[in-house]
Amino acid sequence: MSQPARRPATPEGARAGDLIAGVSVALILIPQALAYAVIAGVPPHVGLLAAALPTIAAAPFASSRYLQTGPVAMTALLTFGALSTMSEPFTDDYVAMAALLAIVVGLIRVAIGAFRLGWIAYFMSKPVMTGFTVGATALIAASQLPTLLGIEPNGTGLIADAWDAATRPRGWNLAAILFGVGTVALILISRRFGPRFPGVLIAVVGATIVSAAIGYDGQIVGDIPAGLPGLSLALPWSGAWGLLLPGLVIALIGFTEAAAIASVFAAEDRETWNPSREFISQGAANIASGLSGGFPVGGSFSRSSVNRLAGARSRWSGAVTGLAVLAFIPISGLLERLPIATLAAVVITAVARLIRPQEVLRIWRRSRLQGGVAGVTLAATLILSPRIDLAVIVGIALAVAVHLGREMRLDVEMVVKGDTLRIAPNGVVYFGSTPQLTDLLINELARHPGIERLIIDMSGVGRIDFTGGNALSNVITDAKAAGLDIEIVEIPPHARRIVNGVLRDLEMI
Repeated sequence: MSQPARRPATPEGARAGDLIAGVSVALILIPQALAYAVIAGVPPHVGLLAAALPTIAAAPFASSRYLQTGPVAMTALLTFGALSTMSEPFTDDYVAMAALLAIVVGLIRVAIGAFRLGWIAYFMSKPVMTGFTVGATALIAASQLPTLLGIEPNGTGLIADAWDAATRPRGWNLAAILFGVGTVALILISRRFGPRFPGVLIAVVGATIVSAAIGYDGQIVGDIPAGLPGLSLALPWSGAWGLLLPGLVIALIGFTEAAAIASVFAAEDRETWNPSREFISQGAANIASGLSGGFPVGGSFSRSSVNRLAGARSRWSGAVTGLAVLAFIPISGLLERLPIATLAAVVITAVARLIRPQEVLRIWRRSRLQGGVAGVTLAATLILSPRIDLAVIVGIALAVAVHLGREMRLDVEMVVKGDTLRIAPNGVVYFGSTPQLTDLLINELARHPGIERLIIDMSGVGRIDFTGGNALSNVITDAKAAGLDIEIVEIPPHARRIVNGVLRDLEMI
């Protein structure tokens, strides 16, 4: 039985709900922002910059009242993939490029929203997204394994570094492992208390206290600049053109999760949702992130769910989250002793549930072609790492090729009864499938020279375009030249305009 729509909250109730929800999400966002910044290849404190002003900037334009914006693992990995071949991660130049990339992503999303092209979010087919998600989340986990084991990566590649770390036990740092394992255990236990319980924050604070108490000498967050974030246009603008392709991929891929979240919640609450407006909201968030020195951001499924469960009543709960993070930044230096291994554990526990290769196998069982698309996209994501944005392009190209290949195969039923040939095309009659229709008619007439009448049954035609109509005209012309009587029957409503136009041109009506 469906749940009734929620009753509108009173202004006082809305403000209280948004305040509680916003602060609840901030308690989760702060440690996640630190962790996801490392995935993106920037210092942990930059994650706080990407978590503060962007959430505030998104709120006025948001369509969904629950969607929470900020650093997310997938967008962070895409950022690393796009920039790690251009600049050295964790350097000032790299951080500046990450901020510029955020602005590029933001401008693309604003343009998509302004021109009401929000439907483009659905262009990413399910097999492509499944294969990419499985591959990308596996890479995210692999990228954190050396840190979890206390080993400095060689920089030979995410998978190669993970393999090297896993097979070099003599180099493992026992203290780092204990911090990581302890964090994972605490997070898993905290999930028993519900999604609103700040288990991640408790793990981060606890690890920081223990690290300071024992004088932990492994990798730590280190110095965190004091002061609130400012806005700056001092960015390497000459490199913007080289960021257009990865920026477009991030703009689309990063929005897919946001679209899924918003549409599900809108359906459950029986509310409308505008993807074009959400594109503008997410674009504003990324522009704010870039101007304040952050990196590309997106919508988070887990934090949006917490926002809803915590009682959010309007889109302003996101602004409350940003203000809470902003208030924390001046005292964020308290986390300078936080072990990086703890952040690696936070990332691994966050993405582990998304590494589901069985989803690719499920698609394969339903459709070999679509399963192949998912499998190739998965393989491309792993092979092309860190340039996983190119893997998305490979997946989209293959999905389009498969679609066109299937569309070009027109299923034509041909029945000869006496001196009558009945042709019944099933599918889309367009420029890619029309040559087949003409060839089949010619071959059938050659096989049955006694045919005197042709019936074209259009009932199975799903769509017919101008070229399809032109091909139909050629079929009729060839049949008339062969001395056949022609009749067209069962014309579907959507094809009548083109078919009747063809018949008028041939003076048959």
